Amino acid sequence: MLKTIQSKTTLAIGLMIAAMLIVPFMDAIAKSLSSRFPILQIVWGRFFFHFIIIAPLVFYREKWGVFSTEKPFWQISRGLFLLAATLCFFGAIKYIPLADATALIFFDAVIVVGLSSVILKEKVSVSRWLASGLGLVGVLIIVRPGFEEFHWASLSALAASAFFALYLLSTRFLSEHSAPLTTLLYQSVGGFVLMSIAMPFVWVTPRLFDLLLMATIGLTGAIGHLLLIRAFQDADASLLAPYRYAEIIMQVILGFWLFGDLPDIWAWLGIALIISVGIFLSIYARKDIDHHR
Repeated sequence: MLKTIQSKTTLAIGLMIAAMLIVPFMDAIAKSLSSRFPILQIVWGRFFFHFIIIAPLVFYREKWGVFSTEKPFWQISRGLFLLAATLCFFGAIKYIPLADATALIFFDAVIVVGLSSVILKEKVSVSRWLASGLGLVGVLIIVRPGFEEFHWASLSALAASAFFALYLLSTRFLSEHSAPLTTLLYQSVGGFVLMSIAMPFVWVTPRLFDLLLMATIGLTGAIGHLLLIRAFQDADASLLAPYRYAEIIMQVILGFWLFGDLPDIWAWLGIALIISVGIFLSIYARKDIDHHR
C-alpha cells in the first residue's frame, strides 16, 4: 500500500513537471503573435482550438455523458478562472520578458499553499511552507531587474497569479468529483464562448501560418492542462504547487532562443535556488508519506 502511494505521488510530480515544460511553448507563441494580433484574439485562439481539438476525443470516449458533473458551478468557475489568468498573463508577456512574467505568476504557489489548508482542508507541513518561501525567494531574485523600471504589465502578471491559484485549487477540488476529460472540456467552454462573442469587435484576419500557430497554442494548452489535471488526482495541491517552478527553466530557454532575453548572473542564481527546492521536495515527499503512514 505504501509503495502504491509513493508511486502515485512520484507520478503526479512527474506529470506536473512535464506539464510545466510544455506550457511555456504556448506562452512563447502567444508573445510572438501579440505584435500582430489583439490579445483577445490570441486568447480566443487558445480556447477555440483547445475546444476543437479536445471535443471530438471526449465525445468519442464519453458521449454526451461528458457534460454530466456533480459540480457544474465549480466547473464553470474553474474555466472562468483560467480565462481571466490567460487574459492577464498574455497581456503581460506582450510588454515584459517571459521569464519576468513567469516569475511573477509563480506567486500563486504561495497562495495555493496558504489557501489549500483552508479551502481544501489539506495538511500543509512546515517544510512545505519553507520550501514555498525559498522558491519565492528564487523567483524574486530572477525578477529583480524587472523592478528597476516598474511596468504596469507586472501588475497584470500578479493578477494572473491570483486567478491561476484559484484555478489550481478548483482543479484539485474537482479531481475528486469529475473525470479528467470532463474537467478538461469544461475549462475551454467558457473562454471559447465569451471570446467568440468579442471577436467581431477586434478580429484581424490571420494568415494560414498564424492560424496554425494559434492552433498550436490550443494544442499545447490542452496537453499541458490534461497532465496538470491528472497530477492533481494523485497528490495534494500544496505538495505539487512548488514543482511549477520547473516552468521557469523552459521559459528562460525559449525567451533567449526566440526573443534574445538572456538571464544575468542573479537570474541564474534564482533558477539554481528553485531547482534546489524542487530536489528537496522530491526527497521530502517520500519521507512525508512514510511519516504519516
